[in-house]
This record gives sequence, C-alpha cells and structure tokens, in this order.
Amino acid sequence: MYNLIASYLLVIRFDTGNRKEKDMSANPRNLALEPAAQAFTEATANPPYLYDLGPVDGHKAVDEVQSGEIAKPEVDLEDTTLADVPVRILRPKGATGPLPVIVYIHGAGWVFGNEHTHDRLVRELAVGANAAVVFPKYSLSPEARYPVAIEQNYRVAQWVAENGAEQDLDPSRIAIAGDSVGGNMTAAVTLMAKERGGPSFKQQVLFYPVTDANFDTASYEEFADGYFLSRTGMKWFWDQYTTSEKQRAEITASPLRASVEQLAGLPPALVITGEADVLRDEGEAYAAKLRQAGVPVTAVRYQGVIHDFVMLNALRETHAADAAIAQAITFLKRALTA
Repeated sequence: MYNLIASYLLVIRFDTGNRKEKDMSANPRNLALEPAAQAFTEATANPPYLYDLGPVDGHKAVDEVQSGEIAKPEVDLEDTTLADVPVRILRPKGATGPLPVIVYIHGAGWVFGNEHTHDRLVRELAVGANAAVVFPKYSLSPEARYPVAIEQNYRVAQWVAENGAEQDLDPSRIAIAGDSVGGNMTAAVTLMAKERGGPSFKQQVLFYPVTDANFDTASYEEFADGYFLSRTGMKWFWDQYTTSEKQRAEITASPLRASVEQLAGLPPALVITGEADVLRDEGEAYAAKLRQAGVPVTAVRYQGVIHDFVMLNALRETHAADAAIAQAITFLKRALTA
C-alpha cells in the first residue's frame, strides 16, 4: 500500500515542469492532457491499483491522496444525524438565517470517500453558492450493498424538505449534486423523488456520473487503461455495489435505462464530463436522454483531464477543474436564488 500512497502524494507535491521522463503506460493515446492530469496518470499507471488493495487499505490510500495541503474556504461545520443517517452540514462562515441547500452525494466507487476526501470541493460549493451543503455519510459497499445508500441519501433529502427549518435550512430551495457514483445516486434520488412525490429539487449537478452498468461504450474502449480510472477498476466497483444483473438494470442503479417518460419532469441538469474518462460517454448519453425528455440540460465536456478532476486536490489547479467548479457554482447559485 505504501508504494501507491507514495506515488499519489508525489503527484500532489510534484512540480510537473521538472519532469524528465514519461511512463509510457500512462496516456497511451497521447492526448494533450493538462500537465497535472498527465502527472497523475503516470503516478497511477502501474500496480497496485485501488482495487488490488481492497476496501480497508483502499480507504487509507484515498484519504491520503486528499491529505496534501490545499487552500480551502472557511466554513462552519456541524456533524449531526438526519433521518437516522449521519451527515455533515457546511455553511459559509458566519452565515445566519435559513440558507438554501445543496444535498451533496459523494463519489469514490461506492466503496471509498467521505467528508474528508470531498472537503475542499463541498466547501467551495457552499461558499460560492452561499448555501448550506448537507453531506450524507451514507453506508459504503461492500458492507452495504444496493439499494442501501440510495435509500439513505433519499431519506436525507426528504428530511431536509420536510424538516429543514429546524436546522435553519430553507426547504423551498434545495438542489442536489454528486460526483461519479455520487452522480449516479444523485440521478437515482431525483427519479425516486418523482416516483414518490417529492422532494422537489431546483437543480441537479452531475460531475462525470456513472449512469449505466455497461462497460462497452466507446469511452470504455478508448480509455480502458492508462487514465487513472480503468475498465477493470470500474467493474470491481460495480461488483462491490451489486452483482445482480436484475438490480443493475433498475433505473435507480442504471439511470440511463430509464424511459423518456420516467425522465420527464426531472430537475434542470448540469452534466459535466471529462475527455479522458471511461464514464464520459454514459454521462453524455444521460444528458442527451434528459434533453429528449424535455428536461433543461447543459452538458459540457472538459478537455485535457481524467476522471475525478473536480474532486482530486492534485488536479484542482487545472484549468478544467477551475472552470467546471465555477460553472457548477454559477448554476447552483442561480437556481437557488431564483
């Protein structure tokens, strides 16, 4: 495990301008990646990979990669429990009165991730959008398998809509957002909310979402190896979540399989994808299907970056991450102040 962590930390502290040699197993298609993205692909190009480490050591590795020093906006933090689910609530420093809410569902393969790994990102969203971020600490796989996590995330959103005033949260102004598998569960919660009659969301923001248990898209073929998140790795993550083909076909596991009728009336969506990401095509296909269903959609592909470019602190200074986060903040703020 040490070698993996050390290589990740090398990226965080590494001056890419001094790099003299290139790992040829990274970026095999020789894309024009941003320097930090290129460095990260090189640092993660060789085993052991996260899926080799397993859940326990993998947790430590993911936490370590996000432990480098990085500027973070100041916020007020509160750890509490809502609807029997532990959550963290982040508010802009000193903010008072009922605030609009962003329910943020974190990614990292259903297996990893927590309030530490996504701390910088959700702070930026809270301060930038002048909103409270409600961050569910949902149960992770493989101990908790589908649909445990989506039900927990749904309950948190429902609690905010019904009881948010108790926490100085404005239940009439709620958005929902998530990255990677968090984007998957964000989409699932919006579908559940439509089917169950609430809650209502002003906006959904999906960062490079998982939308289908299908590993044969063009982007899966093109970026199967050498770009951080591999096809093998994504198959492993799915196996931790559910191995049942019946469950994988459900729209709350694979939202792309929802019909146009099922998607109609969902919240306006911002869907952000990255160029060199196995998940790129399914995210863009979901955006297109939402649009076909009449949902207002903005879909943007950021060039020169890999999966997790918004969340990874090592990639925060890329032009793509800077622009994508600013875009998400703009959309959220506009939706929550309308």
